[in-house]
Amino acid sequence: MSEITSQITVNDLFEKHGTKLSLSWISGQAGRANIIIPEESEQNSAYVEKDDLDAAQQVRPASLNTAGGKSLVGYLNLIHPHQIQVIGGVELKYIEGLRDITRHDAVKQLFKRDPACIIIADDKRVPAFLKRKCNERNVPLFLTPVSSTRLTDFLHYYLVNLFAELVTLHGVFMEVMSIGVLIAGPSGIGKSELALELITRGHRLIADDAPQFSKIAPDIINGTCPDTLLDFLEVRGLGVINIRKLYGDSAIKSNKYLRLIVRLEPIEKDQMLQLDRLEGSYRSRKLLDMEIPEITLPVAPGRNLAILLECAVRNHSLRMSGYNAAQEFVENQQSIIEQNSG
Repeated sequence: MSEITSQITVNDLFEKHGTKLSLSWISGQAGRANIIIPEESEQNSAYVEKDDLDAAQQVRPASLNTAGGKSLVGYLNLIHPHQIQVIGGVELKYIEGLRDITRHDAVKQLFKRDPACIIIADDKRVPAFLKRKCNERNVPLFLTPVSSTRLTDFLHYYLVNLFAELVTLHGVFMEVMSIGVLIAGPSGIGKSELALELITRGHRLIADDAPQFSKIAPDIINGTCPDTLLDFLEVRGLGVINIRKLYGDSAIKSNKYLRLIVRLEPIEKDQMLQLDRLEGSYRSRKLLDMEIPEITLPVAPGRNLAILLECAVRNHSLRMSGYNAAQEFVENQQSIIEQNSG
């Protein structure tokens, strides 16, 4: 199941993040229903893992074009306008330094494409002509002490994440050895029990039963937990338990990039003998138009799945760094055969 947030109003944005961004509504209140729409081109790659104003400083925004040719957010741009126009000290100095006629033309060009809102950053003085024009055109005008760079980064991060396509998968999503791992498999196979054992071994739960994944960049799928399931894990025989209450805050992770899928499958002894003994069950699964590595772990009596999953994660990390144990094993055997033959 997938969904896309189709739009957000300026008033919604102000209600959600006005306090965090210290926004003051200066003029253009009649435009509170102005709509910010998602981009329709490629996803942007600038992203962080934590929805936090300080973390958002790590983001470096790039253009995200909509069908109308307007990107989501950016610095003052009269040629390729943004839906949210951020004006800092440098931009204000430029505008105010123009001759009256030239400034009039620049402001006219700014409002020609109907921006959703304008934000004055760096706590700069708001020009009277800009207040007046925003009231005339019903364009909300905000003032904030936050720097223009920090403001643009945060809004860019928030909006791209908001508009990202979501898909909900059945399974338990965890952080195992700093890697986002989705534990999948048929109902009743033991996913939650395995997750609980991993938590006791120091790994962290992100979401049980219905983790949500969104493609936030061409090569990044971010996994989160629905609000209704936060902190909870269902274990058969124990019912629903609160992991945060039982094991503390360190046992919970808010989100993580999906890097590996481990699928649990019941298997008979004769099927076990048919498995590839060199490579194991290592393939890829397509999710949101991206190939995600998938490993199948056979579930059978006497197998310690927690240790096997940890080993699978370590081995996957080695593969990602370019090392393949099976390949080295074959090369060693071939080298020994050649030496003996000589």
